[in-house]
Amino acid sequence: VQLVESGGGSVQAGGSLRLSCAAPVYMPSRACVGWFRQAPGKEREGVTAVYTGGGITYYADSVKGRFTISQDNAKNMVTLQMNSLKPEDTAMYYCAADTRWFVNSCSLVNDEYNFWGRGTQVTVS
Repeated sequence: VQLVESGGGSVQAGGSLRLSCAAPVYMPSRACVGWFRQAPGKEREGVTAVYTGGGITYYADSVKGRFTISQDNAKNMVTLQMNSLKPEDTAMYYCAADTRWFVNSCSLVNDEYNFWGRGTQVTVS
């Protein structure tokens, strides 16, 4: 499964960015697609995820109310809308998928995701 992120960039605090994750058409219809981020000198952390089998979403406390994850099944794409961005949101953002056959809910734990994109940089100043 090849995941490709796009949409990163630089923005001032309080601004917005939209990230997109394109997944291949052969990806299982029931999977978790999540966004993770890693800031310099810090461990990678889970930000949000969506269970594509039912649209259930999950968010880290740090982004609740500011970030929104959504899926577009027709385009095999998952989008992350980030509003009210803060300097502490600065990081490399990665799209990841948990495609294990038994998955029916999502976590924000790195180790449970078996496919990863290369990342896109988000800088908030």
